[in-house]
Amino acid sequence: MELRQLTYFVAIAEEGQFTRAAERVGVAQPAVSAQIQRLERELGESLFHRDRRATRLTVAGEAFMPHARCALAALQDGRDTIASLRGLLHGRLRIGVSTPVDRRLAETLGDFHRAYPAVEIALTEQHNQVVLKALTNGDLDAAIIGYHGQQMPATVRIRVVAIEPVVVGVRPGHRLSQRRGIAIKELRDEPIITLVSGSGLRTVLENACRDAGFAPHIVAETGQLGSLADLAAEGLGVAVMPLSATRGYELDVVKISQPRLTRRTALAWNRTGTTPAGKAFLTLAGQHYPRQRGASRKPESRDDSRRL
Repeated sequence: MELRQLTYFVAIAEEGQFTRAAERVGVAQPAVSAQIQRLERELGESLFHRDRRATRLTVAGEAFMPHARCALAALQDGRDTIASLRGLLHGRLRIGVSTPVDRRLAETLGDFHRAYPAVEIALTEQHNQVVLKALTNGDLDAAIIGYHGQQMPATVRIRVVAIEPVVVGVRPGHRLSQRRGIAIKELRDEPIITLVSGSGLRTVLENACRDAGFAPHIVAETGQLGSLADLAAEGLGVAVMPLSATRGYELDVVKISQPRLTRRTALAWNRTGTTPAGKAFLTLAGQHYPRQRGASRKPESRDDSRRL
């Protein structure tokens, strides 16, 4: 088994075609096909379903994929480590974000780019579950995630870096607009706008409503916090959102006081698979993301507070 075979295998799986994969790796298609056939003979299994329209992984191919990626990543990490010994940091920094890119992350990445200009920065915005899975698999060096007390994989470490209240944003003139605070049960019959399923905010909202004895009436969902404010300002419903996301919008803000809902943001990394670039980023991130006072990796056990 050769590393070039693994490179071709991953390229085909990601591109969905032998032709595009060959263009990507800069090798003639017949040579790519020949190497994949050799790999399949060695493994004793077909790795791809081949047809005119697309190329898909077989069950064996799906099982082999994480091992191929791991081998290629280990090779790249080795190259980056040797380069770092010479005082040169190369390669790619892979950062995942499940919350909007804020000033502190932008500043950290700016400092990183100035310190290590030869490193390519890849920033991926996805939902919490997707980001955590990628981090666990070693596909990301670090991530900014929503943390609501959920159990973390054994290899993932976190530092809570921000805590803020979750509120209800309503259009001026709404029946709740003059209220200072409400109980979650008062949203029972309200049309609610919130983030998509799988996000930390959505999970906390649904758990709080379930504990209050009802399911939230979701009339609109989006993957962007800014869109929540826009939709609420147009009167489509009430937006359940972190306080910081209401700033700059014509919304009245109502606190959720029973139970108290808070949004927690955490810096996360995989302690077993951090690349040299990832380690350098975490060092800089420590300067921009100090640990929050009172923050703990363990869920709170007292009172009825909820965390995001």
